[in-house]
Amino acid sequence: MAEAISDDRGGILLNIFYEIIGSPLNLLLVGVITILVYTIFKRRQQHYLEPVKEPELPKLKKDFTNEELKKYDGTGPDGRILIAVDGKVFDVTRGKNFYGPGGAYSAFAGKDASRGLATFSVSVEKEGYDDLSDLDPRQMEEVREWAIQFHEKYIYVGKLLKPGEAATNYSDEEEEKENVGQDSTNQAGDNKPDKTSSSDNKEQNTDKPKAE
Repeated sequence: MAEAISDDRGGILLNIFYEIIGSPLNLLLVGVITILVYTIFKRRQQHYLEPVKEPELPKLKKDFTNEELKKYDGTGPDGRILIAVDGKVFDVTRGKNFYGPGGAYSAFAGKDASRGLATFSVSVEKEGYDDLSDLDPRQMEEVREWAIQFHEKYIYVGKLLKPGEAATNYSDEEEEKENVGQDSTNQAGDNKPDKTSSSDNKEQNTDKPKAE
């Protein structure tokens, strides 16, 4: 009896198949349905595979004390990450894979990274404001080179304030001047072949991190 039922089902399917291929209209309908199903499936697949675009953070322009800087280590509600180098504060949020929580250089997030970059260490840090006065000339040159790299790759936010120093009230005009000054700094860095060559040699001979 089971074999009879199986034969009946096979016969029905075979009849349906012959009905479809026997009529041009049926073939056309099958083709249209196939295309529609494929289109729907493809759109759903793209919806799940497309990366989610993160909202762009509002522009930040202000000076920071060391204590204020600590709040921007990537763990805040907006995930913003700030790092100070050579007295300048940079927004490195777009490099969160390196500087954010769990990143290779997350120890720099929300801090003055100057000493760590000068000594090729992610764990060197001074409590409070670090004037770097005990660094030798070679290490200070290293800090300045890092500041140039950060200027080129990330957004300059403001200054790292010394104890007792007043914060700048950035107006649109001052911000424009700052951007012009930043461009000049970048051009000056590009026009120093000896420094670039020296930096390349250091990167080949040391394990220091790059401004990722």
